[in-house]
Amino acid sequence: MTKSYTAELILDARASCGEGPIWANDRLYWIDITDGAVHVYDPRSGENSSTYTGEMVGTVVPRTSGGVAVAAQQGFCALDLGTGELTVLNDPEADNPKTRFNDGKCDPAGRFWAGACPVDEESPIGTLYRLDADLTAHAQVSGLTIPNGIVWSLDNTTMYYIDTPTYRVDAFDYDPATGEVANRRTACEIPESMGWPDGMSIDAKGHIWIGMWGGHGVTHWNPETGEYLGKIEVPAAQVTACAFGGPNLEDLYITSARRGRSAPELKSEPNAGGLFKANVGVQGIPAHAFAG
Repeated sequence: MTKSYTAELILDARASCGEGPIWANDRLYWIDITDGAVHVYDPRSGENSSTYTGEMVGTVVPRTSGGVAVAAQQGFCALDLGTGELTVLNDPEADNPKTRFNDGKCDPAGRFWAGACPVDEESPIGTLYRLDADLTAHAQVSGLTIPNGIVWSLDNTTMYYIDTPTYRVDAFDYDPATGEVANRRTACEIPESMGWPDGMSIDAKGHIWIGMWGGHGVTHWNPETGEYLGKIEVPAAQVTACAFGGPNLEDLYITSARRGRSAPELKSEPNAGGLFKANVGVQGIPAHAFAG
């Protein structure tokens, strides 16, 4: 039996394209891709601070050495949250003006994974890269169109990945010692009627939660069986990603976008682009930081 949940608005951010939420240092870090902004939301005070980078940013992750790293137009970068200054760590697509970096996260060993996305979001020229702690970049999956959500199984043997236009979650064998992936196969088939699968998070049961672009919500799946388990209803159509946070990792934070919605649609969705929260009765797992 599937379960239904409802999300509540906690920050009327009106983001053009909110994305990439991650819980670290008792705060929620998240981004607005098209505004080039990295936000830090403190749920205790309700304050949301913003750092503008001057270019599109695809995701943000904490660093074990302190501060944060991002995947941006210039590739993998360190970001100074005080000044907005970006320092390039590695740009494996420096000679390709047709791509920018999109969603990504760090694996259990602290490697930073992010996908180079075609700017037109239509050509299958995207590549998923892995940035190791020594700042070397390694292409892992090619032929992607809109590289998006990524998580690792609780036993660290499987990587789950979304290339949005495929309407699938794919599974790969994952070697935690080397970071290499192999044996791509389908884990979940997502009906087109649900929307486009975007960013995702994994909970302490090993189930995944996926932001549905155009789907007004977050869907819940068992990636081992492909079973659809339920949905969080969100009062915004363009739901992008989610992340567990809060003191006990029991709050599921959800980002959304105003991009792609007409004026009449936005009138009926006044909180589009907002930051939402839902309690789904399960804990998440701690986010991994970049070891480089």
